[in-house]
Amino acid sequence: MRDQRPSATTLRVLIADDNGDTREMYALYLNMVGYSVDTAEDGHEAILKARALRPDLVVMDLQMPKLDGWAAIRELQSRPETAAIPVIVLTGHDFKAYLKPAALAAGVVSYLMKPCFPEQLAREVGACLTAPRNRATSAL
Repeated sequence: MRDQRPSATTLRVLIADDNGDTREMYALYLNMVGYSVDTAEDGHEAILKARALRPDLVVMDLQMPKLDGWAAIRELQSRPETAAIPVIVLTGHDFKAYLKPAALAAGVVSYLMKPCFPEQLAREVGACLTAPRNRATSAL
């Protein structure tokens, strides 16, 4: 069977979540399956790290202190150096149908509801990184 693990040197994921345990759990699992993972504890830190590190994908919680996920996503989308980075929203809130157009316009390619198993996040990260950028995954 062929190894389907990503190359840690080429696929970098940034996880932004204010819950330290959640961040660590997802980071450890994604790292274990081969991704290079960086973390941020709020939207402001996520923007700074995304600009500096240029991750291949951002996993963004929506409700965070200092700067929430929506504001951080809009900021990333507004900057030429980060606008093309796909974003997976990870939220404990119901992702209503009326939010989907705004999410797509903001660069969101998928969303997952908390609680979310690390394996589920890893599958979605993999799907989003292999999907053509001009089409969102089925989760959105």
